Amino acid sequence: MTDSEPAASEPSQANRLDQNQSGPLHIEISHTDGLARTGKIITPRGEIPTPVFMPVGTRAAVKTLDTGDLERLGPPPIILGNTYHLMERPGADLIEQMGGLHKFMDWSGHMLTDSGGYQIFSLEPKLTEECATFRSVYDGSYVELSPERSVRVQEQLGADIAMVLDVCPPLPSAMQVQIDAVERTLRWAERSKAAHTRTEQAQFGIVQGGVDLDLRRMSATRTVEIGFDGYAIGGLSVGESREEMIPALRAATDLLPANKPRYFMGLGDPRGLVEAVANGVDMFDCVLPTRLARHGTALTSVGRLNLKNLKFRDDDGPIDPNFDHPLSSRFSRAYIRHLLVTNEPTAGRIITLHNLAWLADLTDQMAKAIVAGTFEQLRTDILEVWQ
Repeated sequence: MTDSEPAASEPSQANRLDQNQSGPLHIEISHTDGLARTGKIITPRGEIPTPVFMPVGTRAAVKTLDTGDLERLGPPPIILGNTYHLMERPGADLIEQMGGLHKFMDWSGHMLTDSGGYQIFSLEPKLTEECATFRSVYDGSYVELSPERSVRVQEQLGADIAMVLDVCPPLPSAMQVQIDAVERTLRWAERSKAAHTRTEQAQFGIVQGGVDLDLRRMSATRTVEIGFDGYAIGGLSVGESREEMIPALRAATDLLPANKPRYFMGLGDPRGLVEAVANGVDMFDCVLPTRLARHGTALTSVGRLNLKNLKFRDDDGPIDPNFDHPLSSRFSRAYIRHLLVTNEPTAGRIITLHNLAWLADLTDQMAKAIVAGTFEQLRTDILEVWQ
């Protein structure tokens, strides 16, 4: 199908449009296949083809790589930085003084900054209506992060897309914990929008609600009523089963505007990516490909490959014979295994380059399949390998 709107067979999404198109970015959907969609997000900086996987550069660097590596990868159209870690080290004031995050790390592509919510809630903060208070992972001092401070820090960092500060409880959690988290996330979202002043910087709201479908629907509906440039699905892919995740995701995406970007936070495994795209998601991020790489595991056309395995000691083939990329295919499995078992950090760099290039190719395959109307067959093929 080649229409610019989602399929007519899905009226819940086709008729749900956000009439506010005055923000700093918008999405143009070129093709759909079922709920899966491909197109481009247009910003003052340029275009982001969708679906898109965003490498995570938590502290203004993707682990083991520099900006030149990222440029040689394609480059990826957008990477992610973390508000909490950057405000702690080196500090938002310094980054602003240095000309913003793009200039600081010499990156001309797009940047999205997370609000820091996921990281601080892993630190079990003391929560009040005003802010979250927690101990720094760097020096143990007490840190306060409010919705307004998160917005201010992200404006100093100068990201193209900024996230509101949300409350992200673990799963499973008691129902009242989930309800309180949704309600506070909504109140904080209103405060975040009111505090946001950079008109060239997009701001995304976040839908919470765990795996409860009614909570997800309520959170999505009310977040859309507040009104943002795009919408993220948070609080999933944090330990729940896929049988729980997919209905919770669909409960949210059915109620999100079809003409605004949709972002699934913290998702990076191939099975999860294809299932999310099948439910109308455009953007993803995850530390998975870089974390796996540092431990010697590559993503390949036949699944995960642990290159430390003894069977690769004299294997002169590339990481994935079905995926040819100049930054990683030049090295044999035997060579990479040697680097791994001798603790040479170059191994992690090579596998990171491979994993990120491989995921970029996977999202490109999904886009092409949507255009060709063969997405369901690609989804089936991916699930067969990655169950």
